[in-house]
Amino acid sequence: MILYYIFKILQSALTIYSFAIIIYIFMSWVPSARETTIGRFLASICEPYLEPFRKIIPPIGMIDISPIVALLVIRFASDYGLRGLYQMISGIM
Repeated sequence: MILYYIFKILQSALTIYSFAIIIYIFMSWVPSARETTIGRFLASICEPYLEPFRKIIPPIGMIDISPIVALLVIRFASDYGLRGLYQMISGIM
């Protein structure tokens, strides 16, 4: 039972992080939004995760699609990675 709650908290944390990345992406459309306190905070938590994707996936013209891939990786980890890990651990117990 405790294991279930741990995995639910992890899944919720990944969902919240996904929303933080989406907000950070939308802030790039507003000229000075990233210089605000919230913008700097989101940059400090989102950029370390987005940076490896930006190194692998070059922008297409002026459009950066690496955050989309990063969000898909989070979604995949949340849906299949955590669920599979939970089923594997709960099957052992």
